[in-house]
Amino acid sequence: MAARGAVGRAHRAAAACLYPGAWAVDATVGNGHDTLFLAREVGPQGRVDGVDSQAAALAGARRRLETAGALERVRLHHGGHEDLLRLLPDEARGRVGAVLFNLGYLPGGDKAVITRAETTLAALEAAVALLAPEGRIVLVAYPGHPGGAEECEAVMHWARSRRPEGLALLELDPPDQSGAAPRLLVLESRPGT
Repeated sequence: MAARGAVGRAHRAAAACLYPGAWAVDATVGNGHDTLFLAREVGPQGRVDGVDSQAAALAGARRRLETAGALERVRLHHGGHEDLLRLLPDEARGRVGAVLFNLGYLPGGDKAVITRAETTLAALEAAVALLAPEGRIVLVAYPGHPGGAEECEAVMHWARSRRPEGLALLELDPPDQSGAAPRLLVLESRPGT
């Protein structure tokens, strides 16, 4: 079943730059839904690296991937998304087609354990180093939970005014009237621009 809303749009944005045999990263594995989506997009010859700071999330994702027959092309790493460059092999630099972030908290988990602005900004900087030419950072932020609005604003500010050269802003959702709706951010690597 296809994802809807901001996550569905995020999947479409990531799929646009992935192909069979590509390399993708799920920077926030959670329950593994996005990881499985990426594994299906890159196919049996592709590779997905997934990172999460919660062991329980990784265990659940592993079961989901195994049930779907996709575990063999996925490497799961226990650690924070800010440690992408330490957790992934050196050969990932400049070769990843998409880095997907689905911020907030683990659905069904402890809502006090959330992604935070400072670690997410460090993770975005790391993701830039991983991108292949025309690779994408695709991020969904959730301003509607405690701590989410601050993280969302920091990420959107980084995207608008602090992102590195060679990174084009393709899509940035404006806040809705309530300020609580999920927001999508899509950036694309365009070296030499």
